[in-house]
Amino acid sequence: MEETQMTRRQMLRGMATATAAAMSPALASSRAYAAQAPAGSPGPLSASVLPAGVRSRFVDGVNGLRMHILEAGFETTGRRAVLLLHGFPELAYSWRKQLVPLAAAGFHVFAPDLRGYGRTSGAESVKYADDLRPFSTINRIRDLLGLIHALGHRSVAAVFGHDFGSPLSGWCACARPDVFRSVVMMSAPWGGTASLPFNTANATTPPPVPPDPNAIYNELAKLTPPRKHYQRYYQTAEANENLWHPSQGLHNFLRAYYHMKSADWKQNHPHPLAARTASEWAKLPRYYVMDLDRGMSQQVALEMPSAAEIAANRWLPDSELRVYTEEYGRTGFQGGLNGYRGSPDDVNLQVFAGRTIDVPAMFMGGKSDWGVYQNPGALERLEKVHATKYQGTRLIDGAGHWVQQEHPDALNPLLLDFLKRHA
Repeated sequence: MEETQMTRRQMLRGMATATAAAMSPALASSRAYAAQAPAGSPGPLSASVLPAGVRSRFVDGVNGLRMHILEAGFETTGRRAVLLLHGFPELAYSWRKQLVPLAAAGFHVFAPDLRGYGRTSGAESVKYADDLRPFSTINRIRDLLGLIHALGHRSVAAVFGHDFGSPLSGWCACARPDVFRSVVMMSAPWGGTASLPFNTANATTPPPVPPDPNAIYNELAKLTPPRKHYQRYYQTAEANENLWHPSQGLHNFLRAYYHMKSADWKQNHPHPLAARTASEWAKLPRYYVMDLDRGMSQQVALEMPSAAEIAANRWLPDSELRVYTEEYGRTGFQGGLNGYRGSPDDVNLQVFAGRTIDVPAMFMGGKSDWGVYQNPGALERLEKVHATKYQGTRLIDGAGHWVQQEHPDALNPLLLDFLKRHA
């Protein structure tokens, strides 16, 4: 009896092996990676929170990630692709108002939760002390190349990026113009590539001493009242806990944060700054140049919108904000905050020194968005120096920082026109 049972086990194992061998490699690979998904990890987003025609799914084996994406236009094979990159504190969900209109124009459109965000898992860093090398810009480009190929494309007709996704989209277009065929950057101008020391071997005088990178932050701390820059604050160990478990509650924190950076906050009247100095930066709102003694949750709590203002909000009603609350309530913010901390591997970006964006490029944003101007001169350098096929700047009336959510009625036609002319 024991020998007969063993023979049956061997037979069943042989059948399983033969079945696996007969599988398509893609299916076998997908199942293998799916088995590696972290225990208790969430499934796709509920269709109840998504527009009709948008699906939520996972793409396994993307540079070590199990990447969550939202996509539209997937029903028809052979379409050209459009890639959408979100910012902080955003998600793939931030593009919910663009996915269907762009797909209706004939494209396969997909937006991932970027490394460290949302439902993407597999190599994320959620602790402050964890290794930052996976969060380098080059590794993020590898993430996106892997996703594009996994979805059956060799290139994308365009990459559109907002906030943190804006400079990332610029780097994609700069590094791989053969893959990222055009680019639209939103709300945060791409800063260009590095400038290496030049002709130093023939210099007859010592090179100038580089400026102290901490000087401007020290000057901010001397202002009355003392101030600090939000990006420096987001690099600290305390930032994640301050955002994740604020005294007012996570939902109210996100409500106030989105409110202050939108056109709904009537104090937003942005304009170019004269220079990168503490006195000029002091003109920025407190969500950019904070009070020295406050964390971000305490800072934005001072401008919490009223119940009437919240009820009147049509671009981010509570039902949609709750998607962000639930996602960040589960993950915290450290994965996103790592994008403000830099990576030891970012030194490798010097291999692109002197390169420009040489595919069709545009910049879009809201007229009430200080993000366009917080880095003095950045937009002008993008327009005149960093992009050789620049197609223009468009700033939308009545929109603040969250332009693709606040005014899709004005933004989407601009994106479609760009694709029509340049994709």
